[in-house]
Formats: sequence, structure tokens, C-alpha cells
Amino acid sequence: MSDSDSDIELTLSANALAALQEFKQEEQQRQEEFQKLYKQSDEDFQNKVQKEGMNLFKEDWQLSQFWYNDNTADTLARALLEGADSETVIAVVSAPSVYAAIQKMPKEDIPTEHIYLFEFDTRFELLAGKDHFVYYDYNKPTEFESSIKGKVDRLLIDPPFLNDDCQTKSSITAKTLLAPNDKSKTQNASLKHRLISCTGERMHEIMFNVYPDIHITTFLPEHANGLSNEFRCYANFEWDAWKFTQV
Repeated sequence: MSDSDSDIELTLSANALAALQEFKQEEQQRQEEFQKLYKQSDEDFQNKVQKEGMNLFKEDWQLSQFWYNDNTADTLARALLEGADSETVIAVVSAPSVYAAIQKMPKEDIPTEHIYLFEFDTRFELLAGKDHFVYYDYNKPTEFESSIKGKVDRLLIDPPFLNDDCQTKSSITAKTLLAPNDKSKTQNASLKHRLISCTGERMHEIMFNVYPDIHITTFLPEHANGLSNEFRCYANFEWDAWKFTQV
């Protein structure tokens, strides 16, 4: 190895070390910010969420975290809330950007207080609050503490990984949470039962297997930082923002 090669190697190592140190400092600052938020009043935190939304939470690609862009998050949030009433129970599973979109809405546009976030990343307890956050690991699809098992009227689930195992286990969670679909309606004359799952287009075969009444819709979910995988919105209902389509 020449002296020049050795110098380059040392330079790269120094650069890598500096990058690692910068990353650690950013994470430390972010953790300190979260600790400050814990100590703030609910009103202070809600004001911060209103202003910054998902910018408060850095994506962790190792957890397959990719936040929706504002239009997608808002559309999915409205799909869950449209026609709901004060008794409607809603669960958002592995899609915190949609939960954040709901929280940013004017209070008069949120008809129910029964809205829960199921997430593996415990940072999002800050977003939902202790009473509406449920720690959830898709690898243990029924092993979570929640009083709303079998009582959810409307559910959005975004399986974190594009493989059959994750889709199947996530569907078990969905079926564990959902109330029976008895075709009943809300006080606003809308069907109570709604199921939405956003995942890759290439997952359509397993999706049709695990959710017999689901369809691909015309709505195309988009992510804030872009993804190479082609995503689709699957649902068992139509409304103003989408219709059913074919594969």
C-alpha cells in the first residue's frame, strides 16, 4: 500500500467518524426535544403538532418508516372520519402520519374521540397520548394490550414490509381489532365498517387472499420522500376520493 493510499484510507475513516458523531449528536438533540415535550402541557404539544406535524419524527429506514405526503395523509384521514359519529371507534395501525393528519384537523371536523394509534416505535406515544397509543409488533399480531379488540369500526393498516409474512400477520391484527361487519350505519347514515390497507401493488394476490372483500382503489398513495415501490390503496368501500379498479 502506498503512502497516498494510506492517507486516503485515514481520511475516509476520519470522515466516517465525523459523520457518525454528527448522527449521534442529532439523535441526542432529538431525544432531548422529546423529553421536553413530555414535560409540556397537552395544549403546548398539540400546538407544536399543528405546526410541525411529522417533521418532529425522523424516519427510521431500518424500521421501514416512510411517511406519507400531506395530500395522502389527509385523504386517508378523511376516509376514516367521513360520516363517522361520536361512537365510532377508529384504529390507525403502522401509519402515524395519518394519525398526525387527523390531529392537525380543526376539532369540529373530528366527530369521535375514539381514535387509536398502534405503533412499534414508542416515540409516537407523544403523538397519540398514553390513552390512545398502543405498542404493537406485527410479529406478534394479537399480543397487544387494548380494550378495543373486536370493537373497531374503521381501520387503516399499513404493513411495514412488502412480503407475504408481514401482510398475513398484519391481516390477523386487523381481524382481531375489527368489529363484525353487520352493515349497520352511523348516526350520519354512513356505513360504520371501513377497512383500508396501503401497501405495494405487487402484494395484490396476498391481499385478496387475506381480505376477501377488499379491492384495489383508484387512489394512489404517495410518500413525502418518494419510494421506488409502486403503492396502492386497498379498501372495502368507495367514496368521493376513490372508486374500485382492476389489477
